[in-house]
Amino acid sequence: MKRLAVSADGPAAWESWRDAFARVAPDLPTISWFDPAFDPADASYALVWEPPVGEMARMANMRVILSTGAGVNHLVNRPDFPADVPLVRMGGDQTAVLMADYVMWAAIGLLRGARRWARDQEKHLWCNRPILRNSAETRVGVLGFGNLGAAVARRLAATGFIVSAWCRTPREEKQIPLFFGEEGLSDFLPSVDILVNLLPSTPHTRHIIDAELLSRLKPGADFINVGRGDHVVEDDLLAALASGQLDSAVLDVVATEPLSAESPLWDHPRITLTPHMASEASREAQAAYVAHVIRELEEGRAPPLLYRPDRGY
Repeated sequence: MKRLAVSADGPAAWESWRDAFARVAPDLPTISWFDPAFDPADASYALVWEPPVGEMARMANMRVILSTGAGVNHLVNRPDFPADVPLVRMGGDQTAVLMADYVMWAAIGLLRGARRWARDQEKHLWCNRPILRNSAETRVGVLGFGNLGAAVARRLAATGFIVSAWCRTPREEKQIPLFFGEEGLSDFLPSVDILVNLLPSTPHTRHIIDAELLSRLKPGADFINVGRGDHVVEDDLLAALASGQLDSAVLDVVATEPLSAESPLWDHPRITLTPHMASEASREAQAAYVAHVIRELEEGRAPPLLYRPDRGY
């Protein structure tokens, strides 16, 4: 049965999801996962974000589970996750454009010292700071060249930044110079002025942004994290900022979310924090993507953002 059961964001969000699907995919039958009359056997697909404990076990007979997030570690690492059911990550054009917009905003802000301007304004200081370089003189290095990493790298390059990217395995790419593997990482890092992290979270990438990696960047480089919070050793990040190895950082993700009130990240003068919203697409855009994925599956095609356990993303 081609029917979608919506669990994402809990029962209070059901009406907004229902209305979004009615607008963009009126031919797709949907039902609230939390409807007392709902039986999981009556649906082939489930849309989830953070289901209540135990709920994913009830999805064991689903054809496919779809996540409203690009990251799915919070799902696959749960004991109730039905490992035999395929899982599809969130994607779509709006998600990629939003991520590219965010990174462009962050890169320009770092380049022009926007954080310092904001702090000067709070203190009523009229301080004309010199601009040391422009975008055409700034190399942005993107860690990760998947769906979002590629969109970000190409947008930055089109705007005039010098762009390169690193990924684990070789692939074909005509627009952006790519580096591969550990040897490539050693060649990639030293020339980077702004490092953008868009890696997936896997056992190989957790805590990859540590003191050793940061020490290989150009002294005074900047850092943007829009990947995962567990990529970064936060004490090492703070130490790199204190030593001047890093000049500034923009963090959309942190290890523990929401960030604790006691975290030193809140008040650091050279850290800009945003609440994990870099590429959160609209309800309509997410619904349209989900409907497109379901059409692909009904036609026997595998969607490109199908979770691969062997890769960890």
